[in-house]
Amino acid sequence: MSTYNGITLALSKGRIFEETLPLLAAAGIEPVENPESSRKLIIGTNRADVRLVIVRASDTPTYVQYGAADLGIAGKDTLIEHGGAGLYQPVDLNIAKCRMSVAVPEDFDYAAAVQRGARIRVASKYIKIAREHFAAKGMHVDLIKLYGSMELAPLVGLADAIVDLVSTGGTLRANKLREVEEIMQISSRLIVNQASLKVKRELLQPVIEAFAGAVKP
Repeated sequence: MSTYNGITLALSKGRIFEETLPLLAAAGIEPVENPESSRKLIIGTNRADVRLVIVRASDTPTYVQYGAADLGIAGKDTLIEHGGAGLYQPVDLNIAKCRMSVAVPEDFDYAAAVQRGARIRVASKYIKIAREHFAAKGMHVDLIKLYGSMELAPLVGLADAIVDLVSTGGTLRANKLREVEEIMQISSRLIVNQASLKVKRELLQPVIEAFAGAVKP
């Protein structure tokens, strides 16, 4: 086990990392390397007591839950799928905003399928969110878990519909799909390991407060 006594913050590459940089700056934290160009998975910062670990977005809650990271930034979608056990979620950071939606091929009559109680096949990476959404509607669906591009599933007949994150809708339109239902708005949250908050409160509290103060409405 690591004997590092400072703060470890778990981040994923891409949009979450880019939109977190101003929040880190507000807390006086600057990465010494860019994870997009560096091969390192542990990146130091201008503060000797803060380091970043670069993880896959879906793994962030797990690293924080088990204390391998004290803090992390994860999307609401990832937290719902993970279950959020043992995690304190003090701040909605209002970054990496998008929506979770149901989409179908342009020529699929979703409203008619819902009305007649048809059993439809739905592809998604977000099985828990999809299951709860359709159960609340009283719909019978067969859920198919995929990890790659959801848009392909209806195009090749694997599924009638998909549940996926939508930002601009451009990828849906390019693949002749249309949004038929918004399930929920998604943004990223600051998550904290509950044990770390007790043991390292003096280190963590100023960082949490700086993040909260830098959030844009």
